[in-house]
Amino acid sequence: MTDHTAKSFLFLQGPHGPFFHRLGKMLRAAGAKVQRVGFNAGDRAFWFGGAGYIPYRGTPDDWPATFRGLVAEHGITDIVLYGDTRPIHAHAIDAAKALGLTVHVFEEGYLRPFWVTYERDGANGHSKLMRTSVEDMRTALAQTDLDVPEAPAHWGDMRHHVFYGALYHWFVLFRNGEYRGFETHRELSVLAEAALYTRRLLLMPYIAVDRILATRRIKTGGFPYHIALLQLEHDSSFQMHSPFTRMEEFLTEVIEGFARGAPKHHHLVFKAHPLENGRSPLRQIIRRVATQQGVFDRVHYVRGGKLAALLDHARTAVTVNSTAGQQVLHRGIPLKVFGDAVYSKPEFVSDLPVETFFAQPTRPDNRAFKDYRRYLLETSQVPGGFYSARGRRQLLRQVVDMMLDPHDPYDALRSGKAPPRQQLRVVK
Repeated sequence: MTDHTAKSFLFLQGPHGPFFHRLGKMLRAAGAKVQRVGFNAGDRAFWFGGAGYIPYRGTPDDWPATFRGLVAEHGITDIVLYGDTRPIHAHAIDAAKALGLTVHVFEEGYLRPFWVTYERDGANGHSKLMRTSVEDMRTALAQTDLDVPEAPAHWGDMRHHVFYGALYHWFVLFRNGEYRGFETHRELSVLAEAALYTRRLLLMPYIAVDRILATRRIKTGGFPYHIALLQLEHDSSFQMHSPFTRMEEFLTEVIEGFARGAPKHHHLVFKAHPLENGRSPLRQIIRRVATQQGVFDRVHYVRGGKLAALLDHARTAVTVNSTAGQQVLHRGIPLKVFGDAVYSKPEFVSDLPVETFFAQPTRPDNRAFKDYRRYLLETSQVPGGFYSARGRRQLLRQVVDMMLDPHDPYDALRSGKAPPRQQLRVVK
């Protein structure tokens, strides 16, 4: 029997909803100590029961010193967080590495929607994947024989995600009196965030109808089309790991490149992120730039929804660094990426200028991408989800053991010490 009583975990901010609470509870059951720092009333609301809860009421400037004090006071050996770029997490990670602590980072799945990403030290542009070549992956995979699973239907996370986001911001907006030093890491105020989440919930039926009609027009139009995968402008991958600061810059570059390079009978489809809530007037920007470039009648905008219906007939795809790019590559569709992405490998992502890419795209090396995908499924991609009960149950079945393992997922595979992985099944 392995003794985990020497482990002491400090949780920081997590995904909206009860996942971090459930994770902490299971780590305690394994024998580890667990503390949770809460920075606002939303953090407190989802840490049910309050065991080990530490409210942080200071200012952002006080946080680095407070973090080091908490590490010393509670004998912290590991920190756990969701996303590694928000300031409070970036400061904590720097200090934790200097102190020799283990840093556990959760993110949305690189192969979403059915998987969650679990890594050590950093994710996205800070991930070890950025420094790992396809050849390195093939070497590590040589000692495995995993049958790569196909993703079944997703967990129904989107409605849960929007609901928990709205509820979280409601607590921050109306119950945050004792956290007067709290500052959101987002550009918008908490009131504006809450209003956008609420608006999104109320408009979901209208958005669904608009999306269905737009998708039908494209599928029945009979024209070749290229697809641009949009992201949330405030998302850390867009802000920290791309050459753009505003989505308008990306939209303009893509439309101008399409106008210069694509054949005159081709169309361009902008596919919005499923959680796009209108903080940026994307449709208006697209119409304005498309009109200026003389391609208004060949440019379309689709609100959220599943990507497969559009991808199945797309000629090419472009994105900043959306994880959805991997769905493109999985289908063997040519892809151009503008920012830093864990899947941006020369074997399967184009480096052509955007106008040339639209004119003469090159197909990705599908065999190389399959090796890359298999490597992720053997390491950092864990079946399950943050937001639905079924997804959390599936995720907890495996990720706790991965956190308690002395090796990070990538090192474990390379050294031949990777633990058994679950087969991917739908959990009833």
